[in-house]
Amino acid sequence: MEYDHDGAIEDAREPLMPDNSSREEGSGSQCSSNNTGTAWMVYLSTFVAVAGSFEVGSCSGYSSPTQNAIREDLSLSIAEYSLFGSILTVGAMIGAITSGPIADYIGRKGAMRFSSTSCAAGWLAIYFAKGALALDIGRLATGYGMGALSFVVPVFIAEIAPKNLRGTLTAVTQLMVATGVSVAFIIGTVLRWRVLALTGLIPCVILHVGLFLIPESPRWLAKRGREKEFETTLQKLRGRAADISYEAIEIKDYIETLERLPKAKLLDLFQRRNLHSVLIGVGLMVLQQFGGINAICFYASSIFEVAGFSPSVGTIIYAILQVVVVALNTTIIDKVGRKPLLLVSASGLVIACLITGLSFYLTVHELALKSAPMLAVTGILLFIGTFSAGMGPIPWVIMSEIFPLNIKGVSGSLATLVNWFCAWTVSFTFNFLMSWSSYGTFILYAVINAMTIAFVALLVPETKGRTLEQIQAAIR
Repeated sequence: MEYDHDGAIEDAREPLMPDNSSREEGSGSQCSSNNTGTAWMVYLSTFVAVAGSFEVGSCSGYSSPTQNAIREDLSLSIAEYSLFGSILTVGAMIGAITSGPIADYIGRKGAMRFSSTSCAAGWLAIYFAKGALALDIGRLATGYGMGALSFVVPVFIAEIAPKNLRGTLTAVTQLMVATGVSVAFIIGTVLRWRVLALTGLIPCVILHVGLFLIPESPRWLAKRGREKEFETTLQKLRGRAADISYEAIEIKDYIETLERLPKAKLLDLFQRRNLHSVLIGVGLMVLQQFGGINAICFYASSIFEVAGFSPSVGTIIYAILQVVVVALNTTIIDKVGRKPLLLVSASGLVIACLITGLSFYLTVHELALKSAPMLAVTGILLFIGTFSAGMGPIPWVIMSEIFPLNIKGVSGSLATLVNWFCAWTVSFTFNFLMSWSSYGTFILYAVINAMTIAFVALLVPETKGRTLEQIQAAIR
């Protein structure tokens, strides 16, 4: 069934929008949403939700600064610690599979609460661990919560934010992930590993307490038929003085259309009406990971060391650069748009991979040995800078925007699962590829990032300045 944006919705608009200028500007809440004074509840809700994103970063960054101390204190072998580190991704994949249905069944707030509880239990298991088994159980639990939060937080923010703020606020999730990783690495050089595990509880507490202060997603409430709560929540998010009638009609009419469709199953994702959205959401996740981000992360310290940089100082610079660039990204994403940033980012990644590949080529063939290390450092910093400017945060923003509401749970889970699986695949294959050819590995990543440019140019729509309902109408 097609969504008749110019038919059913347009009929409902006429009494509210008497002339063409008001239609262009938007009405009701859309105009009011431009007044930041009325958006305080949206900002508060975002602040609470991105505590979950910070938790994702804390989970990801925990193992790097603690490896030697944990192995020494608990007498772990390299294999045992490797299992401890990698089982996080296994938990994240399980979290990705289940997060969508959970978020659809108990709500976005309920899913965030459940996920952060899993993280908190995992951190406590790690803190009290006396051996490898307890460590692995704790790491698996934090991984589960991390995988679930990486899906539900951007979805929640996209569903509560007005269209003029949605890109910026959703991009904050990746800023907080990057910040969480950086903080874990930096304070992990000072704190003992058990104390560092306790710091992972802080964002969980903030999220749990904050969820009592913020409303549920109005779109989820409308989908569940809780109309009175839906209107009250939407009014609270848009401000007491805002006219929400336009936005409320658009949301309800869109959901009524979706309700006529059968309940979404995995195979429904591959039906013609959903295929374009799924291809975009999943395709961006595949290209994001196969472009080499985890390989760069994995090899950064070694490259800094070869280049004569202090590995710890180089990694801290790397972490700070990532946070700064993602922060800048959040200020321009709703002005420049998603698609231009993706294209610029992917182009920068191609150049960065070629520079890094050239440095390895020169080293292997013993050419310009004095220049090769600086080329490697330049390539790594350019890679992380351009990745953070687009291909890092924006696929998650688009994932939260692109899927129809009736399949958002299933499709979002699939996209998140694919992302974590591809992350594991790249990490697992990197050493094999480097053994085959160090410079060939980065040329391969450059080719994949070039494919990203073509994918974005041909298939990815611009979602800036559109409501979620308008995005679906444009795709269909």
